[in-house]
Amino acid sequence: MKKSMTGSSNEDLLDLIQHDSFRYFIDHRQPGNGLIPDSTEPHSPCSIAAVGFALSCYPVAVERSWMTRAAARKLVLGTLRFFLMADQSGAPDGVGYKGFFYHFLDLRTGRRAGNCELSTIDTALLVAGMLTCAQYFSGEHREEAEIRTAANAIYDSVDWRWAQHGGAGISMGWKPERGFQRASWVGYNEALIMYALALGSASHPPTSNVYAHWLSGYRWKRIYELAYVYAGPMFIHQFSHVWIDFLGIHDAYMAEKGIDYFENSRRATYVQYEYARRNPRGFEGYQAKCWGLTATHGPGPAAQKRKGKLLRFAGYAARGAPFGPDDGTMAPWASLASLPFAPELVVPTLRHLVEETENPRNDFGFYASFNSSFHAKRGDVGWASPWHYGLHQGPIVLMLENYRNGLIWRLMRDCAPLVRGLRRAGFHGGWLDHAS
Repeated sequence: MKKSMTGSSNEDLLDLIQHDSFRYFIDHRQPGNGLIPDSTEPHSPCSIAAVGFALSCYPVAVERSWMTRAAARKLVLGTLRFFLMADQSGAPDGVGYKGFFYHFLDLRTGRRAGNCELSTIDTALLVAGMLTCAQYFSGEHREEAEIRTAANAIYDSVDWRWAQHGGAGISMGWKPERGFQRASWVGYNEALIMYALALGSASHPPTSNVYAHWLSGYRWKRIYELAYVYAGPMFIHQFSHVWIDFLGIHDAYMAEKGIDYFENSRRATYVQYEYARRNPRGFEGYQAKCWGLTATHGPGPAAQKRKGKLLRFAGYAARGAPFGPDDGTMAPWASLASLPFAPELVVPTLRHLVEETENPRNDFGFYASFNSSFHAKRGDVGWASPWHYGLHQGPIVLMLENYRNGLIWRLMRDCAPLVRGLRRAGFHGGWLDHAS
């Protein structure tokens, strides 16, 4: 970070962390079409999920006076116009099909990058950002009216029933060369937001049994005396919470267990903390103030010998606690995005990261990930990622904002498609019982 944060108050720290994290989307946004690169790595394609996070961040930027409302409107509208007019023919070099979009797009042309799939979950994250903007830009200005019209038109075009491919669940993806992927989204993971948006569709909803199929894959575990729906990587317990305020609302599964998804994520946060505190595998740097395993990039693939043991290090992996995989790679965003769930754990961790791992030359906040157990040469302090990622930056900005004032949660509590989808999934209680 360019300005040192050591000695700052908690509020000043949050201000600086959010602003530095947000700068990724401004500095790397593609002019005209508003596409956002997956990472700062050279030649990185656009990630449509990163676009969804960027769109959700623009209202935060306006409220925090990082940009004017007029400037944010133009950025949002340019992005929505691109997706609204995008090639939806399903062509191998197109942009999408049946309302869905390819996972990665060429930043300049906006067309499919490589051999990637038409991604159902990434389309859902993109659409969540669009609907956030539709809620925020609610004024009479003609550009705000166009934002609402475009966002709802794109959402309405998504054919969730088609994506079921005759099955009970929603397929993970489709390619024009091969058709649908065999796997569908089932069991607790980041697709909870996708199922809520799918069920809220007034034009192409999935079949009525789709949510029961999703719940059928849940795994209830007791770890460190905490019982919760298990998922190892922290991002699974965070992504859907960016947009949905789960505090006090329950589906049938959680009602039976006597907790809500907010409490579930709080328990998952404590498990991550406790795993790092116990450090059963003896990795360097793990402790009560330094924790966070999630999907991120590491120093591998590589292997190194330490104290007579061969340690294997992965590249990209969905790391998790306590059952792994774990190679000593931690991600600051994994702990920071849990701030709403357990501030009593995250704030001390934040301060530790500032004092021990701050890099004043780091333009976009903390390192994306680091591994203190991987040593390229004797005596070095370990490995740190040279790149930043849109899917890391967005959750930091948005979950810190939800902790501070609940902005995104308040906006989306009034989002009719989301409210409708939650109710169709069987959610009830709390704010949902009073939503219009």
